[in-house]
Amino acid sequence: MVSFLGFGSSSDNSSPVSKTSTSNSAASSRTASPEVCEVEVKKEVNPLNPKGLKPCCACPETKQARDDCFIKSSPGEGDENCKAFIEAHKACMRGYGFKV
Repeated sequence: MVSFLGFGSSSDNSSPVSKTSTSNSAASSRTASPEVCEVEVKKEVNPLNPKGLKPCCACPETKQARDDCFIKSSPGEGDENCKAFIEAHKACMRGYGFKV
């Protein structure tokens, strides 16, 4: 084996490669038995959101309308001008069970 620093040889047992290979075999002997790994974890499913949508992906129509309103409004006026869009998006998100 050739070392990057010019030290060591193929018969050198202190090389990082030989240490890695021995530690990998030691680690594999300590892994859990297959019986332990076969435990099934049941995830709670929200009945309002059975597909498991994340908040960023839920209600794309109301989110787009709200965002467009903010973009078209003058700075500082978005909160007042877009109140209806904000409330519609909040209602949609609550319909999926998100707390907003």
